[in-house]
Amino acid sequence: MKSFINVQDIGPLDKAMAEAFEIKNDRYKYQHLGKNKTLMMIFFNNSLRTRLSTQKAAMNLGMNVIVLDVNAGAWKLETERGVIMDGDKSEHLLEAIPVMGCYCDLIGVRSFAGLTDREYDYAETVLQQFIKYSGRPVFAMETATVHPLQAFADLITIEKHKTVERPKVVLTWAPHCRALPQAVPNSFAQWMNAAPDVDLVITHPEGYELDPQFVGNAVVEYDQKKAFEGADFIYAKNWSNPGVTNPADYGKITSKDMSWTVDTEHMSWTNNGKFMHCLPVRRNLIVTDDVIESPNSLVIPEAANREISCSVVIKRMLEAL
Repeated sequence: MKSFINVQDIGPLDKAMAEAFEIKNDRYKYQHLGKNKTLMMIFFNNSLRTRLSTQKAAMNLGMNVIVLDVNAGAWKLETERGVIMDGDKSEHLLEAIPVMGCYCDLIGVRSFAGLTDREYDYAETVLQQFIKYSGRPVFAMETATVHPLQAFADLITIEKHKTVERPKVVLTWAPHCRALPQAVPNSFAQWMNAAPDVDLVITHPEGYELDPQFVGNAVVEYDQKKAFEGADFIYAKNWSNPGVTNPADYGKITSKDMSWTVDTEHMSWTNNGKFMHCLPVRRNLIVTDDVIESPNSLVIPEAANREISCSVVIKRMLEAL
């Protein structure tokens, strides 16, 4: 595996899931694969779970780890081609990327959407430069449009906690005070569509339609209560307007409807549903205290499985070196 961005990159999903549970039972089984190998983790944006879980996964596999926070301690990097670099950016990615590649065997990149230029974001401009110029295998630690390590961990969590053979999984929009990217919901929808035994429903206000390439075969239901009825898992997440129905709205907040906040009444519509969220979460905006603290909340096991999903991806890449 030379790059990991979408669910198709992981290969047969049943094999990846079996590998995940194997590693979950013995996290150090493949420690020999990473001996004398180095992972470089490059962060253009803040991180907690991704930074910790990815570093832990690499260490479990015997790797050395270099963490570069581009916004703290590194030269400011220019990402656009053809610009006159007479501003505050001292180095261009086109030089920085191959230099980074000299010091490592694998590269993980975290770079969020700018939410101003949909074409630029959905072309994955920054990530694609790393794939093209680093000379190393590259995996996404959340990009402008996807967060595959999170979605893989979400699927592991659902598989572990499901009580029916084919659960109903609902991805629900919830309000937020800031404009957030679509990366998490995009990947969640993509991975749930790829899973052979999941019924996926996506619910959100009209105008918040995700890109069709990620929605896939999911049922889109604008009535949140109807969507929640009989659900086994509720995955709450805010996203800014994807600009699918109106490109001028891309990256904007076009709804702050607090009736979409997941509370006890919402969860009462489900089939004793489990609550999920990728974290960090704005309490009493996305979800109320009583729901996230309930016995049916899976946010901590979900976060723990980030170590497992990343371990599978890094293992696959090490095996391909």
